[in-house]
Amino acid sequence: MKKYGFGVDVGGTTCKIGFFENSGNMLDKWEIKTNTENHGASILDDIVASLESKLADAGISKDEVEGVGIGVPGPVKNDSVVCECVNLGWGTFDVAETLSEKIGLPVKVGNDANVAALGEMWKGGGQGCQNGVMVTLGTGVGGGIIINGSIVGGVHGAGGEIGHMKVSETETETCGCGKRGCLEQYASATGIVRLTKQRLAADDAKTSLRSLPEVTAKDVFDAAKAGDAVAQELVEEVGRILGGALGSIAVVIDPEMFVIGGGVSRAGQILLDAVQKYFKERVFKSCQETKFVLASLGNDAGMYGCAKMIFNA
Repeated sequence: MKKYGFGVDVGGTTCKIGFFENSGNMLDKWEIKTNTENHGASILDDIVASLESKLADAGISKDEVEGVGIGVPGPVKNDSVVCECVNLGWGTFDVAETLSEKIGLPVKVGNDANVAALGEMWKGGGQGCQNGVMVTLGTGVGGGIIINGSIVGGVHGAGGEIGHMKVSETETETCGCGKRGCLEQYASATGIVRLTKQRLAADDAKTSLRSLPEVTAKDVFDAAKAGDAVAQELVEEVGRILGGALGSIAVVIDPEMFVIGGGVSRAGQILLDAVQKYFKERVFKSCQETKFVLASLGNDAGMYGCAKMIFNA
């Protein structure tokens, strides 16, 4: 029987909302502003108004809707309790219970990176995979772990926070989390730029990167593809650090695949090749053939994952 569900990916600027059939077909998507004034007090009410408007326009009753899945930028416990979302102004409270009371539908809540992982395993780059890890390489490094088709959120809602794995004992600069030597400091877009600046300051080796007014991670990969030796060294370094970190994850959970997403993933095969090279050097023999694929849903991944939480229930 055809049923429906909503996937709501709440960000600091906008809420991305998808309306789905339980087959996974997205019928419509739209955005509303995330009003963070007064500690985000109106965010849930704004979401309810938007969802109810959509149902009225579509002529669909709530009896035909399985529920609402919602992704948030912060730790989540038990598909329900949000443990502080600084970007939204929220403290710790039961989002699922509160939203369910407001809209009269079942609600499940997940961390934004985790629900994106679930979406990619359902309808994206990892489609059909029941045991996988998504790595999001953007301004920071995010992650999501899916085991037997479900999110591993952890006791404290911190499951999948792979960006804060310690990968260096000698780092002197501080990560955004307050620690030193986190994966995010090397494999994120900002981390790659940081490594590049350090490399350019180390000597006067000839490289096209020196002629750029402001180097980006994309510039590094583009230069490496064009044969720039310094850029190729940097890509190797990122591959060594990220491949090693994913190797450590693999010997713990033995995933079927890693799905690599985020802005840095647009580098494509050159990134996958560098990561796989060092991953294979690091891991136990049984994990050697773990697959690496690129994410394919882009900014829609979170909406798909949120909907999947509801359809999994």
